[in-house]
Amino acid sequence: MAEDIINRVANSKLMTIDLEDYYPEGKRVLFDIKDWLFEGLVLREKEFRQRALSYNWSNHQDDYMALFCSTDAIVPSWAFMLLTVHLEPFAKKIIVGDLEALETSIYQDIINEIDTKPYVNKPIIIKGCSNKPVPDNAYTMLTNKLKPVARSIMYGEACSSVPLFKSSSRNS
Repeated sequence: MAEDIINRVANSKLMTIDLEDYYPEGKRVLFDIKDWLFEGLVLREKEFRQRALSYNWSNHQDDYMALFCSTDAIVPSWAFMLLTVHLEPFAKKIIVGDLEALETSIYQDIINEIDTKPYVNKPIIIKGCSNKPVPDNAYTMLTNKLKPVARSIMYGEACSSVPLFKSSSRNS
């Protein structure tokens, strides 16, 4: 007499969150201002402003922008603010920093919008090993957001997860 195979994972209350599912499509642009500086090191206000006025910012429609300077120039904050003023009508997001900081900022916005109500008192597994550039910080931010409501949090796959947190006060 053969016994039916029961998929305990599929029948469990375990909820899986895959941050890759939240990855927003769109071009990520690392915008280096070094070529806008005199000899790559000195910001001359008049020339910088002229360059900002004449640049075709519409080329960055719906892009995610990371503004930075690859040289050791001392760049005043207002320079990045001025570029932001010009980019704002076109870009989806603008930060000062590198592409990792940009992805972290994008995911911070996404995680802030996640409704935790469905995860109250539930065992949660945060799926790892994504094919898209999900920053490590996103996993930490999501853990911080879920810990106050979750019964437990694990990382990995249902078949081989790493336990991270188990509430002692929340029962099923």
